[in-house]
Amino acid sequence: MSESLQLGQSVLAAQPFSALLGTELTRFESGHAELRIPIVDRLLQQHGFVHGGVLSYAADNALTFAGGSVLGPQVVTAEFKINYLRPALGESLIARAVVVHAGKNQAVCRCDIYAVDAQGERLCATAQGTITRLGQGPNPER
Repeated sequence: MSESLQLGQSVLAAQPFSALLGTELTRFESGHAELRIPIVDRLLQQHGFVHGGVLSYAADNALTFAGGSVLGPQVVTAEFKINYLRPALGESLIARAVVVHAGKNQAVCRCDIYAVDAQGERLCATAQGTITRLGQGPNPER
């Protein structure tokens, strides 16, 4: 396992919400990130599909990890947009994100989210977002 993947996994493990969902970082290298989330009953909505909030979380986190892979660890999501394409059903979700363009302080990233079952992967959502490096100094949130 690479050092960057180990670092990314430690960052993910420090996120209580990610731990609650059972999220695993399976790829983390320059310009790329991949998350896997097991589909369990507590993540479903009333029609039996994975809740859109879970898909949104997966996109947000994968986008941020991809952006952080080129901007460094002190990053946040500035904005993102998601399109839900079909209901997510299966055994797990995979969110694959890639950096489209990176500057000094921000990166635009794209993420595709797949539902995985015995037949393979089905694209169920796609997202794009801007990841921003946190400011320097004593009050980086300003």
